[in-house]
Amino acid sequence: MATSVKGYIKAGTLEELKERGCMVVTGGGHAIAVFLHEGQVYAVDNRCPHMGFPLDRGSVKDGILTCHWHHARFDLSSGGTFNPFADDVRSFPVRVFDGEVWIDPEPAARDESKHWRSRMEDGLEHNIRLVIAKSVLGLQASGGDYREPLGIGARFGTTYSANGWGAAMSILTCTANILPQLHEDDRPRALYQGLRHVARECAGKAPRFAVEPLPTGETRPEVFARWFRSFIDVRDDEGAERCLVTAIELGIARQNIADMIFAAATDHIYLDAGHVVDFANKAFELLDHLGWETAGQVLPSLVHGMARARRSQELSQWRQPIDLASMVWQARAELPALLEQGKDRYGEWNGADSLAAGMLGDSPEEIIEAIKKAISSGATAEQLGSAAAHAAFLRMAHFHLSNEFRDWDTVHNTLTAANALHQGLKRSPTPELLRGVFDIAISIYLDRFLNMPPQRLPDAAASRMPAGEQLERLLEMVDVRQQVEESAQVVSGYLSGGGDSEKLLATLGRMMLREDADFHSFQIVDAAFKQYGERWGTESGRHVLVGLSRFLAAHSPTPRAEGQTYQIALRLQRGEEIYQ
Repeated sequence: MATSVKGYIKAGTLEELKERGCMVVTGGGHAIAVFLHEGQVYAVDNRCPHMGFPLDRGSVKDGILTCHWHHARFDLSSGGTFNPFADDVRSFPVRVFDGEVWIDPEPAARDESKHWRSRMEDGLEHNIRLVIAKSVLGLQASGGDYREPLGIGARFGTTYSANGWGAAMSILTCTANILPQLHEDDRPRALYQGLRHVARECAGKAPRFAVEPLPTGETRPEVFARWFRSFIDVRDDEGAERCLVTAIELGIARQNIADMIFAAATDHIYLDAGHVVDFANKAFELLDHLGWETAGQVLPSLVHGMARARRSQELSQWRQPIDLASMVWQARAELPALLEQGKDRYGEWNGADSLAAGMLGDSPEEIIEAIKKAISSGATAEQLGSAAAHAAFLRMAHFHLSNEFRDWDTVHNTLTAANALHQGLKRSPTPELLRGVFDIAISIYLDRFLNMPPQRLPDAAASRMPAGEQLERLLEMVDVRQQVEESAQVVSGYLSGGGDSEKLLATLGRMMLREDADFHSFQIVDAAFKQYGERWGTESGRHVLVGLSRFLAAHSPTPRAEGQTYQIALRLQRGEEIYQ
């Protein structure tokens, strides 16, 4: 009998294996299940790759190994799985010498990054959240950065949705945006949740077929802009998409492309309750992460929604009892003259906080006049967008709990649209996009009854509790429903006491990620992080985070099923036992 086989470990004798049917040996950091089946010896990792069940407790029939916890099945000879929800189990080389069974404890090397990219695609295609979570963690462990899973999700989400860009793609972009503010160990959790939403939204959907660019000699950006806006105006999504694809393919400057899309998004009043501007802004933010070379895949997905969007001038609340739409059209028509009046003082205006407060008023005429005065006084596009975003967050901070629960979404929609407009104006500070400030201001006005009576802002007094305990307390509070004002007071006291804002943002991010967070939760966290980043340590910054904390607390706790799945994936990656 052999005393040793180089690089192999002894499992036992063939007779012992015949008697037991399966033996488990350890080596190379693995627990290895050794099976005798139809006269052949096979060795596989004893941990089921799905959720870690010991495979020696499974059964073998006709060359198929079945794990009895969730009935995942594997080809015993190769370890390959028949079930997409599982993964291939690692197999090990086997030798039999003189009646003894020897196992090589080192499985064949594999390209980990390639493997987990493939598994990510499987998880998205079959809408399997555990596979998505394991893939995010696997890609991170193999040395890839966040753009790898983000890019896979973006390609999938913009391909397998016939209606184009939807809520899930915005969620995915939000996850990428907030990663720098999160605790390091929450970052893969955020990506997992974003990708999970993409898989769910695309499940069972027909793909969106790409169009070919025009065989045209036209290269002038202004012509493509005119064509594109005209097609959107008459709801011709096919013509608009081909125009956009051609402009991108020709290499027309990205600034011209951005200006063209944002202009079309504001040619009509407050398209789809602000979602059109929001989605457009998110698509460009996604390109900031992935690179302009992906524009041909990402941007055309916006077109269907832009062309089919509901136009607010068609809605009764914008026409009755006050014809708000006509007020907005008139203000838009005056915009060129107002900009001309203010051009010599451009950038000198400093009335943002006053304008934000004025936007909460009860007179739409006075609100529009205040914006017009700011423009003629030299207010920049970015300043006006910032003031509108601040006013929208104040609506959230003052939202009274006597309102119906679904009314949170009303103030939320205005808030995220305001943030999107602000971010868009940084990228495309054109007169066309600036028109959207009037739209946002009137939407803020329409939300006024949700602040009647206005909920008082929490005290600005510093908390006596140590900063770390305040953050722990904040997380504990949302284990109980409707701790809205209590959470807002903790946030206000923490900021007023000079607490570390970075730690607070990370805690608020964790507060969301612990829940089964939806579209609105990701939107408002992303918007609040952006708005607070520009108001660091200011009173208006406190308003922003108070508004955020109130919304999150109102929507907590949830069943937290997404978090349970992620924790299982994390424990499996660490090698912990799931099955007890």
